[in-house]
Amino acid sequence: MITVLGLGSNKSFASLDSLHLLARASALLEPLFSDFRFSSVYRTKPMYVTDQSDFYNMAVSGRTELSPHELLARIHEIEELLGRDRKSEIRNGPRSVDIDIELYGNEEINYSDPSDPMKNLEVPHPRLCERAFVLIPLLEVLPPDADIEKRDFLEKSLAKTGSQGAEKLLDSGEFAGLIAETGAQYGRKDTCTVADDRKSGSN
Repeated sequence: MITVLGLGSNKSFASLDSLHLLARASALLEPLFSDFRFSSVYRTKPMYVTDQSDFYNMAVSGRTELSPHELLARIHEIEELLGRDRKSEIRNGPRSVDIDIELYGNEEINYSDPSDPMKNLEVPHPRLCERAFVLIPLLEVLPPDADIEKRDFLEKSLAKTGSQGAEKLLDSGEFAGLIAETGAQYGRKDTCTVADDRKSGSN
């Protein structure tokens, strides 16, 4: 199942700044997927709660055999490992790592568990189409041959939102180098593909 995750960070943790936290998160997510791809990294102004540092945002995509809730559970483990504490954070406020399931194939999921809000899941993400910082990297990593019925809708949504000031900070080739700096075993041709063509230098 082709799945796209959105990642963001604007808070350091354990001596890792936001860029290195995104790199570490990507390395931890990679084993959950085949045909793994990651986008460029974009710096964006915060939305909703504006009195906080700029965010660094990106997306990853790949094929997973995990169910949506199995994937959500693994995402929460990675977020916690990288310093996210959902119980103490401000809604839409600073966080070391935020990982959202943006798309899970063409499935629409709206699940709520009153006994355990951590299991709540809505896919596609409910605010996906108002967020350029999600749409730009998402469309960058969505494989051209992916059977995603919403592709045209997503492209039109981005045309409507505009860039909202999103600034490319690192292209995906440069981000691959950052992952290597974290000590992650990465870049295997059978598992990992960057979203741009590093040989041609395209962004």
